[in-house]
Amino acid sequence: MSRIEDIAPENMTQAQKTVFEQLVAGRGKILAPYRVWIHSPEVAARMESIGTYLNKRSTLSTREVEIAILVIARHWQSPYVIDAHIRAGMEAGLTREALDAIMAGGDPKLEDAHERAVHAFSAEIVGGSKLSDARFAELAQALRRDSLAELLVLLGYYSSVALAMKVHDMPIPGATA
Repeated sequence: MSRIEDIAPENMTQAQKTVFEQLVAGRGKILAPYRVWIHSPEVAARMESIGTYLNKRSTLSTREVEIAILVIARHWQSPYVIDAHIRAGMEAGLTREALDAIMAGGDPKLEDAHERAVHAFSAEIVGGSKLSDARFAELAQALRRDSLAELLVLLGYYSSVALAMKVHDMPIPGATA
């Protein structure tokens, strides 16, 4: 059972109502992490802004975003995020073999050099590695500084998503207990 405590619209503060209306207007519904964050409407509004940017306007491709999200979801062992983003990764064109390798903590054997750098950087960071100067320079050159900056924020943002779903024991849609 989910630990998320939804707020009835009539019990929302004005700030919560404003954020709720913005979320519903932009996405058609309030996504699960925002059901957690709306308790702090300032956080919810800012997370929506950064989340929309990262998912819609980032220099990272959809496949690269999904690769990084799956590395984070695996790291935090967040079933809700894993399930959602395996499906999203498949829709983005990642192979079942690549997805399985990412979820096993292995090398997904990606053909695209930028995708390989996204995976390598994400995996090394969540693995607790302190990148050597040489490794950092190699990955920064492969990713470019703009993509590197966005990737760091994406890893942090989806750490928040994964933790919110894990801590609140959000069930996987359609899964049986």
